[in-house]
Amino acid sequence: MILQFGGREIKEKDLYERIQQIWIEGYGKKAEELKSLKVYVKPEEFTAYYVINDDVTGSIDL
Repeated sequence: MILQFGGREIKEKDLYERIQQIWIEGYGKKAEELKSLKVYVKPEEFTAYYVINDDVTGSIDL
């Protein structure tokens, strides 16, 4: 998936990689501990919200 808005282009793969990096570096977890990931994109807020393993939540700027 590629999301285009406001002259920007965001690739789904890039979002998942950024969130996985947060999981590993920010939470000190291993990549294989990330079992599920849900991402909700709100282009009007330039933000992607995520839920990892149905427990950990957060957001990243697009």
